[in-house]
Amino acid sequence: MGNKNTSSQTSDVNAILRQLPSVHQLVEAVLDRDGNKDAPRLLVVEAAREALAEFRVSITAQSERYVENLTDKLIEQVLDRLEVQMRFPLAPVINATGIIIHTGLGRAPLAGYAARAAIDAARNYAPVELDLESGTRGKRSAIVRSLLRGLTGAESATVVNNNAAALMIVLSSIARERGVIVSRGELIEIGGSFRLPDVMKAGGAILREVGTTNRTRLTDYENAIDETTGALMKVHTSNYRVTGFTQAVPIDELATLGRHHDLPVIDDIGSGALRDLNDYGIDTDEPNASASIAAGADLVLFSGDKLLGGPQAGIIVGRADLIERIEKNPMMRAMRVDKIILAALGATLQLHRDPRKAAAEVPVLNMLTMKVDEVRRRAAAIVEQIGSLDGLAKVRLEQTAAYLGGGSLPTEEVPSVAIVIKTSGFGVDELAAKLRTSRPAVVCRIRDGAAWFDLRTVFADQDEVLIEAIKAAVSALSGK
Repeated sequence: MGNKNTSSQTSDVNAILRQLPSVHQLVEAVLDRDGNKDAPRLLVVEAAREALAEFRVSITAQSERYVENLTDKLIEQVLDRLEVQMRFPLAPVINATGIIIHTGLGRAPLAGYAARAAIDAARNYAPVELDLESGTRGKRSAIVRSLLRGLTGAESATVVNNNAAALMIVLSSIARERGVIVSRGELIEIGGSFRLPDVMKAGGAILREVGTTNRTRLTDYENAIDETTGALMKVHTSNYRVTGFTQAVPIDELATLGRHHDLPVIDDIGSGALRDLNDYGIDTDEPNASASIAAGADLVLFSGDKLLGGPQAGIIVGRADLIERIEKNPMMRAMRVDKIILAALGATLQLHRDPRKAAAEVPVLNMLTMKVDEVRRRAAAIVEQIGSLDGLAKVRLEQTAAYLGGGSLPTEEVPSVAIVIKTSGFGVDELAAKLRTSRPAVVCRIRDGAAWFDLRTVFADQDEVLIEAIKAAVSALSGK
């Protein structure tokens, strides 16, 4: 009896397999569908082969039993695969984590004005190294130099591809094989396990650490200066704070010491604030480039994609003679930025000429300065539209705190409001995973067994998309 059943099942499987269309037939059927005529044929062929292979496996394993509308179902599977293959490799994500400068999500989103400038440069030729007035070869750093000089008060400026590169090329240009004196309390480790001593070594400088973890005095620097010293350096401890019994040397005192010994003073402020953040209503002592230049620093280094809110870049401002030496360094060619970065950076700097305009249009600053009542209003509207998700989850509002992230203002909390969803019938981790693979992807945070969606880091024009994504994810997981 058992053998007869096995034989019958095998016969059924073979009968279904004989109904399968060929790869060619399936490809032609897909290309005949509206909107698919221009799809790359090779991709369609690949997707068709995968769909047929998967179906054969499922039939043989007896996990599939349908025969009605078989070709139509296979076409839908091919179209699903094709849609995934045709997506941009780097697709936009809705950031509902409450971390404003999220390194895993690309740090600072560009202002619309800067994004349009980047697109315009990308779609066309651009005078990256051509002086249009004279017709002679120009320097690409000149594109943003005047803007950086005006915003920081520095004599000159140049740009490389990130702030670690900025530090490396500065050390290679002015202190190669010479000692650079740094406080022990500032020997930071940045993301990805890159440690300051390693970066300095790669730049060809010799680390001379002074003081202790929590206290470094001006005399510590002065006593360490000798004939091998090439520079004095201060590094902003952007991703941690040492509190309690502490002492650090202000940049103005270090600059005075540097001038006395004819040594350049480097100030790596990291986070990219151009001016005092108190100008935006943010109460903090975060260092800024303008204040550092005014205090006498010879070179100031900072990131373009943190508090500046622009593209990834390492910005160096300071003395003209030192900038010239840096730009003549052979490493400069390996670290230079392209026209797209220059266009986006230049446009971002233009916005910063007016603090009010910057706060309104640069997303990082806008998220930092947004009134919590506005965040609460948007969150409440979303909760009202979501409802109880057909009884599949409990939805509520909660006060929470957002963070700047990106190694800036590590202890600074920004009051915010989150939508909190507690699921039933499926796990909250399943909901988070489903949202991460939706289109567009949504990234939230898991806390206390619930999914938290912080509205401070969600753009207002993404609210409706977020609502639909949450509804679709809950519906799919519940089988409704």
